Amino acid sequence: MPLHDPFVVADEETRTYHLYTSNEPSVSGVDGVGTMVYRSRDLRDWAPPVVVFLASAQDGMWATEGGWAPEVHRWRGRYHLFTTLHDEARRLPVPPSDRWGTPFQVPNHARGTITAVSDSLLGPFTAVTPERPTPPRQLMTLDGTLYVDPAGLPWMVYAHEWLQTIDGTMEAVRLDPDDLSRAVGDPVYLFKGSDATWLGEQIPAGVPHQLPPYITDGPQLYRSPDGHLVLLWSTYEKDTAGPDGSLGGGYVQTYAVSDSGALHGPWSQRRPLLREDSGHGMLFSTFEGELMLIVHRPFENARGKLYAVEFAGDELRLVARREDLDGGG
Repeated sequence: MPLHDPFVVADEETRTYHLYTSNEPSVSGVDGVGTMVYRSRDLRDWAPPVVVFLASAQDGMWATEGGWAPEVHRWRGRYHLFTTLHDEARRLPVPPSDRWGTPFQVPNHARGTITAVSDSLLGPFTAVTPERPTPPRQLMTLDGTLYVDPAGLPWMVYAHEWLQTIDGTMEAVRLDPDDLSRAVGDPVYLFKGSDATWLGEQIPAGVPHQLPPYITDGPQLYRSPDGHLVLLWSTYEKDTAGPDGSLGGGYVQTYAVSDSGALHGPWSQRRPLLREDSGHGMLFSTFEGELMLIVHRPFENARGKLYAVEFAGDELRLVARREDLDGGG
């Protein structure tokens, strides 16, 4: 199954797994940037994908490129789709150098996560505010995910692009609880890519952005059985950039743990769970109660891979790759 940035919803009512990913016209048979969903009863045999959202200029969408990292969350009785769009022709102002803690002036373009809504897991999903992304539009953001705090308030956690920050960050912003359509208040900083000290130094002296610096990607938050707050995220290891700045292999799945148990952290970085060009993972429980990690691997020509995982306190451990779930028709 061709897919990037997989996100699984295990629907108890129908006992069906819904796997959301970017629309691939050669697979879905539907042209356009958007979201498609595979369905399965057993995580092995999957029905052909159904397109549930398309980003169309005719619908007034502010951007019609990308369609990355779709996620679907139930909120107040409806299903909310988050997916990241961008418009390379819409330039963002170069941020002040002191804002990002770097002397480099980095040009960039509009990119951000939108919110769309439907009454069904199978859509169609309609953008709530097609004229803008959900996080602040002056920020170059991607891979927004939903987190509901202990007070029941919704937040979007997203990766603030290294293209704008050099040292990519994870940030969070409160959402309007009515429909998750807009940010409320200012973004809250969680951590930066270079906090993962195992990455090593990636920004050569005197070279602004010819080499990929510290990349943050693919956040998902999960509460462990004993109450620890875990944030899965992905990045690239430093020896994976070619001399021209292109990304090679070395996409990795890692995670962080909040020392306070709250969203504001502070966050302690842990060693990678997976290397081997694997990443943008998320955790979900099967209908039988088994905790699973799904990632895409490799980055290019990606396919989904499933792993049984477990928690030992705040440590997330791989148990086994579920090769028995590969190869379904």
